[in-house]
Amino acid sequence: MPSKELISVVITTYNRSDALGCVLAALDHQSDRHFEVIVADDGSSQQHLSEALAIESLVNFPVKHVWHPDVGFTAAKVRNLGVAQAAGGYVILLDGDCVPETDFVKRHRMLAQSGHFVNGSRVLLSEGLTRSAIAREVNLINQSTWQWIARRFRGESSKWTAKFRLPDLYIRRQTAFRWKGIRSCNMALHKADYVAINGFDETFVGWGHEDADFVLRLHNAGLCRKNGFYATEVFHLWHPESSRDRENANAQRVRERIGNKSIQATVGYQQSLDFEQLRVYTR
Repeated sequence: MPSKELISVVITTYNRSDALGCVLAALDHQSDRHFEVIVADDGSSQQHLSEALAIESLVNFPVKHVWHPDVGFTAAKVRNLGVAQAAGGYVILLDGDCVPETDFVKRHRMLAQSGHFVNGSRVLLSEGLTRSAIAREVNLINQSTWQWIARRFRGESSKWTAKFRLPDLYIRRQTAFRWKGIRSCNMALHKADYVAINGFDETFVGWGHEDADFVLRLHNAGLCRKNGFYATEVFHLWHPESSRDRENANAQRVRERIGNKSIQATVGYQQSLDFEQLRVYTR
């Protein structure tokens, strides 16, 4: 992708302004500066909203914060609302508890390709290391490979390969749909492709598999998955597991769509354009 093309980073968040602060601070140290951020807020409380807006006022890149009322876990809807505000032709989806390395935007730009979407990778962090990172006692970015090896052996991270980088090799490409390893917390694609499948399906509610449905429909539309391992790793801050009472029902819906080759979301991006309860804060 040309270095002059604007990239929009859409970050989902909900009542974790402290974690969001770590993510935004890391984005403020990106080597590739040609990006904007849209914070897609799934109904955070007034306290967390105010804290997030205060943090956003300090960063050195354009930020929009979109918020809608809290009606439960509606990640699909808030991503659509965020992408609708994106000015860039290429969109990186990032969760508000996933801290990017300094070359994150640069590597996503390198992997961007017509007819493809990028499925990113992550490093899971322990509860203790997460607390230290949020308290700013530990800076997660720009640490050496040896430091991550030590953290892996101490049980503070799930990988010691966080700093490894590989080029855009053919083995990254995966033409058939594969459920395993889908990471909507770190994913990228051209906005036109997002719009073409009507974005995330908002009829998926509760935790689980709205991202698998999204990837399935991208494949059905003819796009090829490109895996972003050893290039786009993010540091995933620890948090308690969300309720998974809708997981089985959501998974069954994806299985049904594997058979019927669905492409369009039932309720998705196009419907979000007329959402009246959206608030947009621009800095």
